[in-house]
Amino acid sequence: MKKKTGLISQQMSAQRRPLVLLGGVSLALGAAIVGQAVLLAESVEKIFVQRASLSSVAVMLVVLLGVMAARTLLSYGNGRIGLQMAARAKTDMRAAVLRKLTKASMPMALRGQTGGKVSVVLDAVDEADSYFSQYVPRMMEAAIIPILILAVVFTQHMNSGFIMLVTAPFIPIFMVLVGLKTKNKSEEKFAQLAEFSGTFLDSLQGLVSLKLFGRARDHQQDIERSSMGYRDATMDILRIAFTNTFMLESIVMLGIGIVALELALQLLVFKSLSFHTAFLILLLVPEFYGLLKNTGTAFHSGRTSMGAIRKVEEMLEETQAEEAATSRREGADHRDGTGELDGTTAVDKPGTSGGGFIQMPPSIELRDVRFQYTPDSFELAVGSISFAPGEHIAIVGKSGSGKTTLLHLVAGLLKPVSGEVLVNGSALQSDDEASWFDHVSYITQHPFIFAGTFADNIAIGAGRDVSRADVEQAAEAAGLAAVAAVLEHGYDTFVGEGGRGLSGGEKQRLALARAFLKRPAVILFDEPTVGLDLHTERVLQLSIAELASKATMITVAHRLYTIKDADKILFMDNGALLGCGRHEELLARLPQYAEMVDAHRKGRFA
Repeated sequence: MKKKTGLISQQMSAQRRPLVLLGGVSLALGAAIVGQAVLLAESVEKIFVQRASLSSVAVMLVVLLGVMAARTLLSYGNGRIGLQMAARAKTDMRAAVLRKLTKASMPMALRGQTGGKVSVVLDAVDEADSYFSQYVPRMMEAAIIPILILAVVFTQHMNSGFIMLVTAPFIPIFMVLVGLKTKNKSEEKFAQLAEFSGTFLDSLQGLVSLKLFGRARDHQQDIERSSMGYRDATMDILRIAFTNTFMLESIVMLGIGIVALELALQLLVFKSLSFHTAFLILLLVPEFYGLLKNTGTAFHSGRTSMGAIRKVEEMLEETQAEEAATSRREGADHRDGTGELDGTTAVDKPGTSGGGFIQMPPSIELRDVRFQYTPDSFELAVGSISFAPGEHIAIVGKSGSGKTTLLHLVAGLLKPVSGEVLVNGSALQSDDEASWFDHVSYITQHPFIFAGTFADNIAIGAGRDVSRADVEQAAEAAGLAAVAAVLEHGYDTFVGEGGRGLSGGEKQRLALARAFLKRPAVILFDEPTVGLDLHTERVLQLSIAELASKATMITVAHRLYTIKDADKILFMDNGALLGCGRHEELLARLPQYAEMVDAHRKGRFA
C-alpha cells in the first residue's frame, strides 16, 4: 500500500530548489558568524591586549565590517527565500482547495457552512505562512550553523564544547513538548474560527429575517458564544507562547552562564586559557544558544501553522475520499459489464448530441431510490419511477411530503442512500455532473442574483461566452425586455448585492432568461409562479410553455392548472410515492389526491 503524502510534504517536494538555496545561504551565514567572531576577537586582542596601533589593524576592521555586512545580507536573503516559499505555498494550497471545491460534486458543495469554508480558504491558508517563512528557514539554520559553531568551539576549548553539547538538547526537547500542545490548540482554534465564521455569515445573510421575527438578539448571543470560544482558543495559544519564551530564555541564560563561569575559572584562576580563545568562545556561545532559541520560537509558530495546514488538508481529503469512492464504483461497474458511462461508449451511443451519455431530451428513471438527510430523520422512499423523453411531470403533495427532496435527487443535488438515478439507462455518477448540468436548468422560487450587471446575471446561464444580442434575445423570450428598458443603464445596470434590487417576478423572469440562453433538455421547477401577481404569472407561464416545448419538465406543483396539464402526476405523502398517473386517473383511484384537489378548489390547499 502506497503511503499517503501529506500536504506539507507535497509543498516541500515542490520547493526543492528554494530549499537547496536556503541550505547554501545558511552555510554561508554560519561561516559569516564564525568569521565575524574570529575577526572581532582578533581585533580586540591586538588593540586592547597587545596595544597595537589603530592603523595596523585598519585592514582587519574593514574586513570585519565587510563580514558584518555580508552576514546582514545573508540573513535578509534567508528571510526573502522563506517569504517566497510561503507565497508560493499559499498560492498552491489556495488553488488546490478552490479546484477541489469547484470540482466537488453538488452534495459535497452543499455540505457544511459557507463561512467555515471561506475561513479555511482565507484564514487557514494565510496562517500557514509562518511555517514556510519562519519555521523552515530557522530549522535550516539550526541544522547547519550550531554544528559549525560547535565544531569551532571544540577545536578551541573542549570543556566549553562539552557544556554546550550537554545543555543544547534541553531546548529541542522542550520545543517538541510545547509544540505538540501548540498543534492541538491550533487545530482547536481553527475549528472555533470556522464555527464563528459560519455562524456570523449565516446571521449576516439572514439579518433582515432575524429582525422581522425578533430573533436577532438570540443570534447575537450565538455569535458572542462563538467569538468567545475563538478568543479562548487564541489566548490558550498565546499562553503557551509566553511560557515557551520564558523557558527558552531561562535555558539560554543558564547555558551561557555555565560556559562563562567555566571560561572565567580557566582564564583567571587556572590561567590555562588565553584571552583571545576565551573571548572568541564567549562571542560564539550566545550565537549558538540564540539560534536555538530563535528556532524554538519559530517551532512554536510552525506548529501553529501546522494546525492550520491540517484544516486545509482535511478539506482536500474530503473531496479526495469522494473521488476515490466514485472511482471504485466505476471500477465495479466495468467489472460487472455495466460500465455504460465509459467515454467511448457514451459518445458512440445513438441519439447523443455531444453531451456524453445524455440524449436530447433524456429518459429518466429512479430505481428503488431511498434517501435520508441524517439517520433517524425524514426518509424518502419512492421505489421505481420512469419519465419518458419530453414528458411534463408534476410532483404534488402536502408540505413536508418530500417533493423538493425528490426534485433534488433528480437534479443530482443529492445522492440517494440506496438505489440509483438513471439517465438514458446509465447511472448518474459524480463525475457526470458537468455533463448532466450542461443540459439541466433548475429554477427555484428564489433564484440567486449575483452582484454584477443585469446582462451578466443573464449570461451566467449559458455556461459560455455569449454575445449581447444572445442575452437580449433570451431576455425578450423571458419577458424581461420591458424591465431592462426602464433600468437606469439598461442591461449594464448593476443589480444584486450593492446594486438595484429586483422584485420576485423580475427574479423569476431573469432565471427563465438564463434557461432560454441555455436551452436545457431537462427543466426542473419548484413552482416559481407562487406568490406572484396574476399578470406576472401569465407572462411567466407563456415563457415556461415555450421553454418546455422541447424538454423534459419536472415541476413541484402548487397550482391546479399546472397539475391538470401534466403528462404524469406523482402524489407524495410523508416521503412515500402513493400514486402516479394522469389527473383523471388519480382522481378516480386515489382518495387522498381527490381530497387535495377539492381543498385546492375551495382555496384551502397550500
